[in-house]
Amino acid sequence: MGCAACLASRTQVRDTDKNMSHARDLGDDHWPEQPAGVRVAGAGASARRRALGQLAAGTPVLPVLIVIAVLLADLAGGAGMIWLPLLAAGPALAATTNGPRGVVCVGLLAAVLGALLGIRDGVPGRELAAVLSALVAVTLASGLASLLRGRRERVLAAVRSVAETAQHALLRPVPANVGPFQVAVRYSAAAAEARIGGDLYALIPTPHGVRLIVGDVRGKGLPAVGTAALVLGVFREAAHDEPDLLAVVDRIERSLARNLGHDDFVTAVVAGHPPQGHLEVVNCGHTPPLLVRASGRVTPVEPDLPSPPLGLRALAGHSPGLQELPFDEGDQLLLYTDGVTEARDHGRAFYPLAEGLERHVSHDPAHTLGALHDELLAHVGGRLHDDAALLLIRKPALSEAGVPAEAAAPAAVCEARCRA
Repeated sequence: MGCAACLASRTQVRDTDKNMSHARDLGDDHWPEQPAGVRVAGAGASARRRALGQLAAGTPVLPVLIVIAVLLADLAGGAGMIWLPLLAAGPALAATTNGPRGVVCVGLLAAVLGALLGIRDGVPGRELAAVLSALVAVTLASGLASLLRGRRERVLAAVRSVAETAQHALLRPVPANVGPFQVAVRYSAAAAEARIGGDLYALIPTPHGVRLIVGDVRGKGLPAVGTAALVLGVFREAAHDEPDLLAVVDRIERSLARNLGHDDFVTAVVAGHPPQGHLEVVNCGHTPPLLVRASGRVTPVEPDLPSPPLGLRALAGHSPGLQELPFDEGDQLLLYTDGVTEARDHGRAFYPLAEGLERHVSHDPAHTLGALHDELLAHVGGRLHDDAALLLIRKPALSEAGVPAEAAAPAAVCEARCRA
């Protein structure tokens, strides 16, 4: 019976481990499945809310209210021609918020009410005809403006869709767990409409361990995006092929030397963690990463020998060096671009990233970067003036990565009983 109990306990532990792994794979956004009746009722309510929202969005509420306000003012004052020209404000305003159909409907409503008010107030026919003609002209012009605005919005939406597709192809989403590490990334482009800039990052598992890069391309616009795509493409290939991290950097350098101009360069930090070994860091003219020990102490990883940015090695005459750092359980490494540290507030003071990291560091990298990003935006007043990238990796403790100690304890106790 002791062995049967052992087998049952081990089976229960394995099932618990599988359930926990499945839950981790799904993430926090997946909720337990609801009963069918509840799901259908919720879907019906959601559909009704969407329909009401679309109806409210397509109804020119404010222009109609303006027309009604003019109507009430005329009824109260009986001034005739004083208020009638103000009816044109309804279709003019509708052009900024609604489509051509909404503009025509508001214009038609304003024309009918204008004609009724003119007849009621005894406005001469020639003057009333002039007012109504002007109202029709404003309605037609507003409808044309609304049509052109709708076309421009569709073109802008298409451009944003292309930009988002390019961003996903260039800066691929990083999962929450890569190899033995917890990972989080936050990226903000200064050009909010483009949603893509000259900063770059990548983190990939390879046969030689987890490797990552964070860099900043000199310049902005499409040339910077093209250079970032070149660097990331070479890095992803070399990271898999080269067992030595310095060889990865050399391949990126050779590719940039062939393709960049004399004044172009890329600052970058390339890091790697072999399956068995210390953390490796190669800094090529970039801002030093921040190393967070399990105790919470934050220290910058200054390079032993300052190295030139990628693309300028021929001018400097020396190669970058490789730093090896111990990276124990609970330690974290933050890589970032100068768009974070050079962000200024209204008093022209830089954002203190190290102090902010000490305040917000936690066991969840996503929570840490979320708090840092929110504080950064508050520091600059809501909008960054340069691209900013943050990449944080954390090595969890063994008790966090596998079966919890309390789940593994019964199996260990039962094993001891069986040996006894």
